[in-house]
Amino acid sequence: MQPPSGPLAGIRVVELAGLGPAPYACMLLAELGADVVRVDRPGGGTQLVPPAREALHRSRPSVAVDLKSPDGRDVVLRLVESADVLVEALRPGVIERLGLGPDDCLARNPRLVYARMTGWGQEGPLAARAGHDINYLGLTGALHAIGTADKPIAPLNIGADFGGGSMFLLVGVLAALLERGTSGQGQVVDAAMVDGASSLVTMVYGMLAAGMWQDRRAVNLLDGGAPFYDTYACADGRHVAVGAIEPQFYAQFLAGLGLTGDLPGGQFDVARWPEQRQVIAGVFATRTRDEWTATFEGTDACVTPVLGLTEAPAHPHLAARGTFADVDGHPQPAPAPRFSRTPAAVRGAPRPPGRDTRTALQAWGIPGDEVDRLLDSGAVVQAD
Repeated sequence: MQPPSGPLAGIRVVELAGLGPAPYACMLLAELGADVVRVDRPGGGTQLVPPAREALHRSRPSVAVDLKSPDGRDVVLRLVESADVLVEALRPGVIERLGLGPDDCLARNPRLVYARMTGWGQEGPLAARAGHDINYLGLTGALHAIGTADKPIAPLNIGADFGGGSMFLLVGVLAALLERGTSGQGQVVDAAMVDGASSLVTMVYGMLAAGMWQDRRAVNLLDGGAPFYDTYACADGRHVAVGAIEPQFYAQFLAGLGLTGDLPGGQFDVARWPEQRQVIAGVFATRTRDEWTATFEGTDACVTPVLGLTEAPAHPHLAARGTFADVDGHPQPAPAPRFSRTPAAVRGAPRPPGRDTRTALQAWGIPGDEVDRLLDSGAVVQAD
């Protein structure tokens, strides 16, 4: 594990292991320089990906702690005493029953930022219900607006989990740390995916209020309704993405297709959009994706190839920027954003649950003989 570097060097974070948005946020905190320790269940919990391949577990050590044992609970509270942030992602009420809720932790460390990541939030009629990204997104209006005319389509799990969840958790943590510098006090951050995902579609709600958006799919400017903002199949079955909104970009788009002056109606003649789309689709179908990429190379027509996950890391632009890093022999997205003086970095491959129990607890101030006692009692576990 590489030593911390980056703008958050010196910040200590205790992560109570969870799924999805919380570990992604903690991965980013670690790669921005924070000293993050992930507290896993002995043996790990429910995993969608084998622990050694779980990309969201990279860049920080893992300790395995039995939170249901008094000694295990005390281990976490001892970590909290020297922490700046604690992140938890359990259902409301669960962590309080373990004796590790905000009151318990802030009593040990009044400067602690206690960050809570849930789908529905800490209160409200649905707070105790299970859910996933698609469910949280479904209540915001965003999922209704994404997809084909026939059905909504979930945009992977980036809408609520990572966009509405992780990013807003990070904003909350960083804002609370900044405020603590003035007040000297910690506080609780309630990051709910349903709140964050709703915030992400603020612009669309504004357009709706202004009469510039219809509350149905595939008829609007940015939802695939406009023929100049959509994807098109090429001769080889692969696709290009078109985003030629501004008139000067639209003109270059038509020129590249050889359609200048040949489309029925004007760019924003909504009634003629279906006809325009048919013509454009027919032209794109005459060449392969890479041939069209070459045609539009060097222009501002806003036409780019739709790359697969295995293609993207090798794209010349992403390769030149180092957008992807090699992690244990596999390409993974590198940390973002970038800093001029304190660069962020991937600090190591994913760590299986409990792999670093002894070394991490000692690094956080628990003496070696005390770690031995905890290991003997089973309150903590050292994985092979």
